[in-house]
Amino acid sequence: GPSRVRLPDVDIERISFLEIRDRESGRVVTVLELLSPTNKQAGPDRDQYIGKRAHLLHSAVHFVEIDLLRGGPRMPMKDLPTCDYYVMVSRYEQRPDADLWPIALRERLPVIPVPLDRPHPHASLDLQQILDRVYDSAGYEDYIYRGRPQPALRPDDEQWSQQLLVATR
Repeated sequence: GPSRVRLPDVDIERISFLEIRDRESGRVVTVLELLSPTNKQAGPDRDQYIGKRAHLLHSAVHFVEIDLLRGGPRMPMKDLPTCDYYVMVSRYEQRPDADLWPIALRERLPVIPVPLDRPHPHASLDLQQILDRVYDSAGYEDYIYRGRPQPALRPDDEQWSQQLLVATR
């Protein structure tokens, strides 16, 4: 009869992106990417993402990149101010310039414009409202605060976070 073997665990990560397409032609109008830890850490996933990003930035597609991860190296761009998080909105007709929303840990996440094709105005995306809804519906309050944040918070942000946790319990 057959022998038994054990296969290695498969680590599956969902890719967090959204494409907005033209209804009639199916052409991609805008791509929104939510960065994952593997997008940011050195390795084949980061290399693959940077290749995809370069392809999008050399195409006639609007591109929105959302980095809500404090850890890991930032994506390549010039003049990125110091920030904990950022959202970059790159309209293809304005490249190589792009709009950037630098975000500090204590700030409310912004409402960002999602570019669409003319004559349509941009769509507004309220990131804080979306995060709050996902947090509540997924039940993150039950396990997200176990252990220490990685990377460690700055001392002033650590003190603020402890006060916030006490106030919400």
